[in-house]
Amino acid sequence: MTIGVIGGGAWGTALAQAMAGPGGEHEDVLLWAREPELVGEINARHTNTAFLPGLALSPAIRATGDLHDLAALDSVLVVAPAQHLGGVLSQLPDGVRDLVLCAKGIEAGTGRLMADVARAAAPSATLAVLSGPTFAHEVAAGLPTAVTLACEGGAAQWQRLAPRLSRPALRPYFSDDMVGAEIGGAVKNVLAIACGVVDGLGLGQNARAALIARGYAEMTRFGLALGARAETLAGLCGLGDLVLTCSSASSRNFSLGKALGEGADAASALAGKLSVAEGAHTAPVLAGLAEARGVSMPIVAAVARLLAGESSARDVAAGLLARPLKPELDPSA
Repeated sequence: MTIGVIGGGAWGTALAQAMAGPGGEHEDVLLWAREPELVGEINARHTNTAFLPGLALSPAIRATGDLHDLAALDSVLVVAPAQHLGGVLSQLPDGVRDLVLCAKGIEAGTGRLMADVARAAAPSATLAVLSGPTFAHEVAAGLPTAVTLACEGGAAQWQRLAPRLSRPALRPYFSDDMVGAEIGGAVKNVLAIACGVVDGLGLGQNARAALIARGYAEMTRFGLALGARAETLAGLCGLGDLVLTCSSASSRNFSLGKALGEGADAASALAGKLSVAEGAHTAPVLAGLAEARGVSMPIVAAVARLLAGESSARDVAAGLLARPLKPELDPSA
């Protein structure tokens, strides 16, 4: 009954810890990591100092650098960064029954959501998406967390997966809207950058609250255009995740935006970081998809310009404030 996790970063390690439990009382976990030195550290010392320093990992977690070791498992949580997910899954041998996608992003260059990437790379697996308001260090510490588990296989897959993934402090809620779950997680990363910019510029909490509300309107418009359901985006994987990541420097995307608001350029703000700020990759492709579909997403477009070095943080803020006055529910507002 071993469960697999692909990805030895902070989020992958946190999920492995949650699945195993602090004393290993739940079940064994096989964690794949790309870095040989990290595999050795987890197995020898039960720590991951690079991504989750100070955390004693459960002895039920065993690390491997060989994806073939996961081929016989029924369920694997895929926590590889969004831009590397296709490449990693293409190396995973057939055999895994359920792939639970935990990365939040849109593939640059193709505009594909993670489920589309995974279907192409692992066509024999049944997919699910796990998404919601989750800071890795809190999940790893066993603090209460609720998530959306959107299942491609509907209720039958949910009944198979929910008991395996549910823990006393990790509560999944069922959905069959995978598109909505994915869009909520991808768009909120870009909006978190924008909220960090507001913080870095010192524009105040009123401005941040307004940006969250207007950003949620953009998320909903884009989601509906791609076939998501509004109620999904109003739930844990949309609004819930948006509020969390737009309100704390624990968010990598928020921290990136804050650095940009304080005057750093994108290249220097991103340099030397072990963990990935997915919103930096998602922003330009999301802005392009929205424009192609005629969906108004001015905040997303502004973040894309800022990351590309086409506008300064202050010019971006001024441009958003100078937009034409419109009704709040206007689809172009």
